[in-house]
Amino acid sequence: MSQLHHITSRDNPALQRLRKLSQDGGAYRKLGSVWLEGDHLVRACLQRGHAVTLAVITEAAAQDPALRALADAAPKILVVPAALFKSISGLESPAQIGFEVPHDDGQDFSPGLDSVVLDRLQDAGNVGTILRNAAAFGFKQVLALKGTAALWSPKVLRAGMGAHFGLRLIEGLSPADLDRLHVPLIATSSYAESQIHQIALPQPCAWVMGHEGQGVQPELMQRCGLTVGIPQPGGEESLNVGSAAAICLYESARQRL
Repeated sequence: MSQLHHITSRDNPALQRLRKLSQDGGAYRKLGSVWLEGDHLVRACLQRGHAVTLAVITEAAAQDPALRALADAAPKILVVPAALFKSISGLESPAQIGFEVPHDDGQDFSPGLDSVVLDRLQDAGNVGTILRNAAAFGFKQVLALKGTAALWSPKVLRAGMGAHFGLRLIEGLSPADLDRLHVPLIATSSYAESQIHQIALPQPCAWVMGHEGQGVQPELMQRCGLTVGIPQPGGEESLNVGSAAAICLYESARQRL
């Protein structure tokens, strides 16, 4: 049975903590938990069997049987006025429910898995899109090198649309750390001799997606045993990294199937 608490003060310690999580993209690393806002992310979290520690729900939403049932998955529920929920929301139009979820920042990656490597990607939308692509095309883990946008920040969580909970996500890596992955690294290049659809891709593998402006750093590119090109008959110079990732991961999945 969930403990129900009606909160009316902005200074409530739990709300102050959630405010930090929603407003500071990297706060989860210090506080050891993640703020999930909106019923879609909450449902995705629960469907994957992840533990939750706290639910926050507006007074109006607490009267909705479906949303109240979601909140009851948490051992503790804070019921707050809509204006108070807005104070911890990161959305222009705030949702009516959110969860605090424990975050473990100490796990390591698993060698031998189909993976995606993010090399210093800066845009939260791109990162979240790539996480969705990875989950959709059967890649089990995403490895972020130092300098990549925080994977569990609210903006990346929203862009990922729940994909986080089906992936193994590791941050803060160096190129040398990838030597322990024991799968071939593949990068895209406009100078590659082979186009992606012309060759048999290794299975499993790790696709390397580089910085939006600078591409893959030299130290990491040297570790890539294969580079491939993506045909662009329309003549554009390059693709958005999220679009490129979708093409690469789809081609791997297609050949695997």
